[in-house]
Amino acid sequence: MTYEVKSLNEECGLFGVWGHPEAARLTYFGLHALQHRGQEGAGIISNDNGKLKGHRDLGLLSEVFRDEKHLEKLTGQSAIGHVRYATAGSASIDNVQPFLFNFYDGQLGLCHNGNLTNTRTLKRELESKGAIFHSNSDTEILMHLIRRGFSTNLMDNVKSALNTVKGGFAYLLMTDDKIIAALDPNGFRPLSIGQLTNGAYVIASETCALDVVGATFVQDVLPGQVVTIDAKGVHVDTYTTDVDMKICSMEFIYFARPDSNINGVNIHTARKNMGRLLAKENPHIEADIVVGVPNSSLSAASGFAEESGLPYEMGLVKNQYIQRTFIQPTQELREQGVRMKLSGVRSVVAGKRVVMVDDSIVRGTTSKRIVKLLKEAGAAEVHVVIASPPLAYPCFYGIDIQTRQELIAANHTVPEINEIIGSDSLHFLSIDGLKDAIGLGDQICTSYFDGIYPTPLYDYEHDYNLGLKEKVSFY
Repeated sequence: MTYEVKSLNEECGLFGVWGHPEAARLTYFGLHALQHRGQEGAGIISNDNGKLKGHRDLGLLSEVFRDEKHLEKLTGQSAIGHVRYATAGSASIDNVQPFLFNFYDGQLGLCHNGNLTNTRTLKRELESKGAIFHSNSDTEILMHLIRRGFSTNLMDNVKSALNTVKGGFAYLLMTDDKIIAALDPNGFRPLSIGQLTNGAYVIASETCALDVVGATFVQDVLPGQVVTIDAKGVHVDTYTTDVDMKICSMEFIYFARPDSNINGVNIHTARKNMGRLLAKENPHIEADIVVGVPNSSLSAASGFAEESGLPYEMGLVKNQYIQRTFIQPTQELREQGVRMKLSGVRSVVAGKRVVMVDDSIVRGTTSKRIVKLLKEAGAAEVHVVIASPPLAYPCFYGIDIQTRQELIAANHTVPEINEIIGSDSLHFLSIDGLKDAIGLGDQICTSYFDGIYPTPLYDYEHDYNLGLKEKVSFY
């Protein structure tokens, strides 16, 4: 039986500003620092004395705001923005965020990073009561729930809605007089608050964006928190006390920029530790040089080289103007992207036994191509070491891994994968090694590697158990 989860998830970048005269332009700079989190669409909504207005479109941030007039019209002292990485759903402007809602009693802006696991249930229920959805993103669900709340107090309805949606989410909600930020009870997605020298506050998916705009880190938004930023400053509240920190391990392995910090852990340091521990776990590899796959594996390669005592060399060069192949929406584009973005350096690898360090193997296509590149450049041997465990289970919280059928480690043993990708040996970091490298213990989500999910999967649990031989497990 072929099984496929039809999720509408997104691993995206959020940025918001409160109290700066050039809020939209600052948001543009912040989103630019987060472009690696989404390359298929972008948008900004500004607040000018209670009047919300926005611009959004498909494409990279620089393409969406290629015409200066689009930024110039977004006047006001607060703004929220979004860069979109769509893991499902059509490539339509209808799905590009932030969404701007116009109601008889005011306007609301909303953007979302993550994926809800009870989307189908909630949509079915809301549509049966007359709700109309303009996109096939799950983000709209929160707004419908807020507007259908029973309280005359907005925050009460926001809290109620946050307790109704399930899964992984970081939200930014803009009203005429505030920005509201919220994180799911497990904190799957990062969200941090900073402050500028003029007193303005900024909020971002990664701390690297705070650095880019010159903001000083103030605090992380924690699981179950709902944070209000307005003229009075920052007010932290909770919508639930039933929390269990499970930060997405893929943030540390692949998604986040190396200059970002998540829950106090620097991404570069964590990745370097992954490389060190990978070398400790595999001390018998005989090789001449270590080569990292640009860019997300360079930190791990550095750690592997230091621990193993092998020289670290630039055996692969990346064309910096090519988008990330992991987040291309189709397999054909992924393969084309690999061919365009990487080149083997013959003078470095020719005749050498190469340790090729990569962050992960998802479908195997990219790894196979890179091994071939190195051997075509003259490498005598290519030993592939992966700075994460075998990725064998889908993600339901906002990463583009929706079925076991597309995961090579779910369908093949390590020796079989080694043969498929054409390497001379293949080694993965252990789950314990990954946890030790990051240093947060059981506060990270490792469901991709062990199939143990931190939350019930609601819409997916019944289908998933029917469609697979093994039963889903939960913490």
